[in-house]
Amino acid sequence: MAPEQHSGEELGRFLRARRTQTSPRTVGLTPGPGVRRTPGLRREELATLAGVSIDYYTRLERGKETRPSPAVVDALARALRLDDAEHQHLRDLAVRAARYAPQPVQAPSRTVRPHLKLLLESVRPYPAYIVSRGMDVLAHNPGGLALYTGIGDWPAKQRNLARYLFLHPAAREIFPDWDNQIRGCVARLRALAGTDPDAPDLTHLVGELLLKSPDFAGLWERYEVTGRKVATKTFQHPHVGRLTLGFQGMALEGTPGHRMGVYTAEPGTPDHDAVLLLDMTVTHAVAKPSEQEC
Repeated sequence: MAPEQHSGEELGRFLRARRTQTSPRTVGLTPGPGVRRTPGLRREELATLAGVSIDYYTRLERGKETRPSPAVVDALARALRLDDAEHQHLRDLAVRAARYAPQPVQAPSRTVRPHLKLLLESVRPYPAYIVSRGMDVLAHNPGGLALYTGIGDWPAKQRNLARYLFLHPAAREIFPDWDNQIRGCVARLRALAGTDPDAPDLTHLVGELLLKSPDFAGLWERYEVTGRKVATKTFQHPHVGRLTLGFQGMALEGTPGHRMGVYTAEPGTPDHDAVLLLDMTVTHAVAKPSEQEC
């Protein structure tokens, strides 16, 4: 398959997902008589709203038209009522579809520089970690791993926050809002995979989750690229109880897509006490010689 055809198909896939999930009433249309095969917009309705011909739009959705102009892309985004992140994703897909040659795929790096590991230690007792763009856990302080109960039992190369959410039995118990967590997780992976579908780190993870998790497969089919942005996360932790923590994720300069996540709590609060206890418990367990190794 030619690279531009593959890219055009991804553009069409996103348009089709958004069209079939957009109610006519939300865009000011009154559904006409007759049985609709989908609760969303028909192709001809979206084409009319965007000011393009039905034939042109059909070619776009089928991946046969790969060079839509910026004006057409913006018109489709307005017609579908896309938010800023979805609109940008559509633009990125259109740019990629127009390329005649794919950009070279670089193997993702798992290397974390020493000074970033020092940074993780410096924010203790607050749990913190560094993840790859595909959510592999590359480095962490004690609380950053212990917060996700059971993930430390997996081999280091298997530790991935998306894999944990969908495949670890503890995840549903840890997150009271598990449904929101998984939607945001899939939306992030969908956005990454849409504009870099051949990246080996993403294709391997997505393939595994599609095979092993019906929940992931269902959300993947919806092709959402934006999730609920949260400033706090609540955990129901088996060792320190329920705690609600502020969360900040940030891109790290000079790294291949790595991000740092830090959880915080106001000093003097029960949540902060729980964070202290979690850090102390893990530190004590690590410092104490393992009886199995003796």
